[in-house]
Amino acid sequence: MTLKIENHKLVGDLVSHRSTPNHGGIMSPSYLILHYTAGRSVEGSVESLCTRKPRGNASAHVVLGREGQIVQLAPFNVVTWHAGVSQWAGLVGLNSHSIGVEMDNAGLLKKVGNQYQAWFAKVYPEEEVTLAAHRNGGPVSPWHAYTETQIERAMELAELLVEHYGLLDVLGHEDIAPGRKIDPGPAFPLAAVRSRILGREHDEPPRYVVIASSLNIRKGPDAGFERVAAALKNGTELQLLEARDRWSLVKVVSDPEVEGWVSNAYIAALDTGGQTTLPRFTVAGPASTDPTFAPTKLKKSGKGKKARRRG
Repeated sequence: MTLKIENHKLVGDLVSHRSTPNHGGIMSPSYLILHYTAGRSVEGSVESLCTRKPRGNASAHVVLGREGQIVQLAPFNVVTWHAGVSQWAGLVGLNSHSIGVEMDNAGLLKKVGNQYQAWFAKVYPEEEVTLAAHRNGGPVSPWHAYTETQIERAMELAELLVEHYGLLDVLGHEDIAPGRKIDPGPAFPLAAVRSRILGREHDEPPRYVVIASSLNIRKGPDAGFERVAAALKNGTELQLLEARDRWSLVKVVSDPEVEGWVSNAYIAALDTGGQTTLPRFTVAGPASTDPTFAPTKLKKSGKGKKARRRG
C-alpha cells in the first residue's frame, strides 16, 4: 500500500475522506501525536469526530482502522481538536502544533470473570489482549492489542508525515498529557516506531556515563518510582533510549536486561574521544515539570536511600 500527500490530503490505497466541522485555522505542524479511539469501530469513531455537539467536541486528522483503512477528516495543515490540555518542549496546547492520528482500538480493558471487557461492554478474546504495565505508572493491566496490519500502516503513515512536514518527533497522547491520558498505551510499540522513523542515521543509541558516586535507576521518570536494580556505580556506561527534560530512559551497556529511568543531572554524554559532556536535551517533555502530572506510583521499597545516592 502506497501513500502520498497532495495539497495536505492523503492519497493512496484504502484511503477515504470525510470532512469534520470540528477544526480550527491553518497551522504548520511540528509533531505527530498518536492516539487510540477507545471506541467500538472505525465507523463509530469517525461519526463521533465528525459530529458537532453542544460541548466536548473532538476531532483528528486521521482515523486508522484495524485492517489498514484510513479516513482523513481534515487537511494536515488545519488545526484539529485531538490533544486537549497538553504541553511538550515548551509548547502549550499541542492542537495548534501537531497532526493527530486516532487508531481504532478499545484501549484499556478490565477482566470480568474470565473475559476481557471494554468500557462499552464489548468482550474481546484473549488473543486480542496484551497484558502490560503503562510506562507512566500503574499495575499490569489488560489492553486491546493492535493488529500487525494496523501497526505497519501507522509506521508507513508516520514516516510519510515526518518526511513531508519535517516533523520533530512522534509522540503519544500519554507524552503530552501524562496523568490525564494513557493512549496509545503499552500495546502499541511507540518507541520502535519512533526509532524506525527518526533514528535511521544512527546505528546505536547515544551513550552516556554515570557521573555520581551512585545513581538509582527507576521504573518511571520520578523519584517516587521503585528502583529496578541496584544503584549504578560511577562510570557505568548507558545507552540513551528516550530523553525528557529531567529524566531519561536508559539501558545499562554491560547488562542490557537492566533498563529504567535516571536523573539527567547525574549522567553525561560520552563522545567518541572518550570525553564526557553534560547532557543537553533539546526535546523536553512535561513529565517532571507539569504540576498536574501525578502518575500512579508503584510500591516503594522499604529501604531508605543513602545520602550519596542520586535520583
